[in-house]
Amino acid sequence: MKTSIYLVGLMVGLMITGGPSQAQEKRLPTLFIIGDSTVKNSGKGLLGWGDPIANFFDQTRIKIDNRARGGRSSRTFLTEGLWDQVVVQLQPGDFVLMQFGHNDGGAINDDSRARGSLRGIGDETEEIDNLLTKKHEVVHTFGWYMKKFVTDTKAKGATAIVLSPIPRNMWKDGKVIRGSESYGKWAAQVAAAEQVAFIDLNESVAQKYEALGPDKVKELYFLEDHTHTTPDGAEVNAASVVEGLRALKNSRLIDFLLKKEKSTIQEKTRNDSNKETFSCRLV
Repeated sequence: MKTSIYLVGLMVGLMITGGPSQAQEKRLPTLFIIGDSTVKNSGKGLLGWGDPIANFFDQTRIKIDNRARGGRSSRTFLTEGLWDQVVVQLQPGDFVLMQFGHNDGGAINDDSRARGSLRGIGDETEEIDNLLTKKHEVVHTFGWYMKKFVTDTKAKGATAIVLSPIPRNMWKDGKVIRGSESYGKWAAQVAAAEQVAFIDLNESVAQKYEALGPDKVKELYFLEDHTHTTPDGAEVNAASVVEGLRALKNSRLIDFLLKKEKSTIQEKTRNDSNKETFSCRLV
């Protein structure tokens, strides 16, 4: 009799509490994405690639968390505490895609943004009294900040993947101007030094732009400036990231991509308005 009473009480208790709490449920691995406004952008008519890339993944098996923030450089993503907010949530089995560089060439010290980092990947530093934050600060190289993101990720048992920044819509002699002698090169060097995966997004996207030509690229993928993409442009960039992921050797992140995903980004199609564009769809 006592046993029966106990079982009835247990069942009632489970009904009241609604069963296991969310904290007790199995946590999905998380793909964190960090970067600037080319990765996350809420401006009217604009989009960063970190949002549409979620459509390439099986989100019943992995969580996609785009933590990129517009206007940030590798330096200010760290100094503003945005990276710390990611690190505190990182767990073994997670992943971090990181793409910076567009804002790292800005002023190192001014009263407007003060977001520039030193060029290169060395250990050089510059001490400043930050005119914007009113704090004393030691400014490091672009590579130093990227290495910190990588080493912090690895220390938490997560996987870091470094990307070169997407190219700007800037052309010379019919070719997209690359970042292969600056931030693209330095990103690759950081990945090699830290022995983590690297995706040359700068080169991959540049090739796709060149296949269309400057007029079509401007019409389809950009609005006002040469940096921030439309949703169509963001989709092209996201698909390029996925192509890069698939080309990696021994990357566990590939296992979370949708099996039926098929990129048709290299196929020219014509829409109802008879405009050539690249497409990327799930089939």
